[in-house]
Amino acid sequence: MSGQVWVSLISLGGVLLGGVLSYLVQYRTQRSAERTEQQRQEIALSETRRAERLALLERFIEVSAEAERCAYTRPSEWEETDAWYLTTRDVMYRFWVADRLMRVQFPPPVHEAAHAHFLDLNRAVWEGLPDGESVRDYLEGNRSAFLDTARAVMG
Repeated sequence: MSGQVWVSLISLGGVLLGGVLSYLVQYRTQRSAERTEQQRQEIALSETRRAERLALLERFIEVSAEAERCAYTRPSEWEETDAWYLTTRDVMYRFWVADRLMRVQFPPPVHEAAHAHFLDLNRAVWEGLPDGESVRDYLEGNRSAFLDTARAVMG
């Protein structure tokens, strides 16, 4: 009988060892599948955020160009009922919103550069520039700094 007990115990040990090994393989396979899925989701989220940032950059640059046109066409004197003022007010409001969205979506260096460009344009539009100062020259520094900073972050 002793031989049969040993055979039964060895058989039971084999079953237990097989069960443990099977569990470990399934556990590792499941963990690997979860990690792969998590990486896929992180990549998808990263791509979505990048697309959102590109769309926001495009929006900011587009409304910035509109604001520049307003600065170029700024009359020396205007009133709140003039067509230039009504158009410019709407453009500058959209520019203000785009500037705030840059703060939400981008790291501080990009927003700081965008905000400096916004402040330059805001001054050029509403206050005007001293005689002899070119709008293009006045805006070029911070505009270029913004574009360079945005390119570095998006690259």
